[in-house]
Amino acid sequence: MPAQSSPDLESRLRDLEDRVRVVEDVQAIRNLKAAYAAYCDDGYDADKIAELFVEDAVWENDARGRIEGREAIRALFQSAPQSYSFAIHYSLNPQIEVTGDTARAKWYLFMPCTVADSNQALWRASIDHEEYVRVDGKWMFKKKVASPVLRSPFEQSWAQSQTA
Repeated sequence: MPAQSSPDLESRLRDLEDRVRVVEDVQAIRNLKAAYAAYCDDGYDADKIAELFVEDAVWENDARGRIEGREAIRALFQSAPQSYSFAIHYSLNPQIEVTGDTARAKWYLFMPCTVADSNQALWRASIDHEEYVRVDGKWMFKKKVASPVLRSPFEQSWAQSQTA
């Protein structure tokens, strides 16, 4: 078997390094999303949540509107325990696309939760569209937009309520 030429081997090694980097980046983004969910589910730790976002980040959903900037996101999550006394964020079926130091993802969110003021249990679901950026070697949220799919009282079938 003839030996491979050095330029061909170098090219294959660069390709392999690039592919491994994408795999590592995807895993880092999954870990970022898991940290976000864990901080939300641990009483909405506003400081730790805010640290996951770049300074000019955007967080958006239909109920809260568009929140711009890390400090505004921190303030949003400081008030979150008054809205939800309990929540478990299940982030599912990620579709993550990495392009250099930026990435995009689509996630499905399923969130059993309790509304604080009424003590009402809810099923919530949404589709999260997110953008990320690598800052000093660390992946961070650039933009997070939740599109509601379902909001239904626990006691009632979502087939009956079908409200987002």
